[in-house]
Amino acid sequence: MTGSLRTRLNPLANARYVASAHDLTQLPPPAGPEVAFAGRSNAGKSSAINALVGHNRLAFVSKTPGRTQLINFFSLAGDRSLVDLPGYGFAKVPERERNRWDALIGSYLMERRSLTALIAIMDVRHPMTPLDEQLLGWFLPSGRPVHILLTKADKLSRQQAGRQLALLRQRLGNMRVTCQLFSSLKQSGVEEAREVIADFLETEPAP
Repeated sequence: MTGSLRTRLNPLANARYVASAHDLTQLPPPAGPEVAFAGRSNAGKSSAINALVGHNRLAFVSKTPGRTQLINFFSLAGDRSLVDLPGYGFAKVPERERNRWDALIGSYLMERRSLTALIAIMDVRHPMTPLDEQLLGWFLPSGRPVHILLTKADKLSRQQAGRQLALLRQRLGNMRVTCQLFSSLKQSGVEEAREVIADFLETEPAP
């Protein structure tokens, strides 16, 4: 399959790693639209990114939550980027490091001019934890959209997963947030999420 055909079939295909940042001074200069992924350390964020781009090893997947300690940038065509933020909330990470991650994530979400949307990763069995609420609290005042992936939907029956989705939508109310069920293992919800992210990547960053 040629690269151009693969990109037409999957608008997130051909993503490639370009840079990592330990702190805000190491961020690449703002360019085209960026869509960031954030979520708890054990919510399946890296697996979701890999499923979306169609590459098993683009984002690092570890059996030990909390291994993603940097902001990782992956480039797409047209100066667009996907951004993998450090997972948050893993208890075995030293408190000092957790605080550094929180400050890094919060500052990036509130200050990054090229960031056009956020993909929030939440385990369908445990959505909207206090840390998830904090994440939305950082980002929603910017007026930019959020799309929630309720990952690991294969861990529940279809009825249970649907109930969790309905409860979350009720809880979100009129917030500028959309949500869907997602399973990296079963590849369910992948096409829907790709379309949402592709639309976000067409939004020009605020001046």
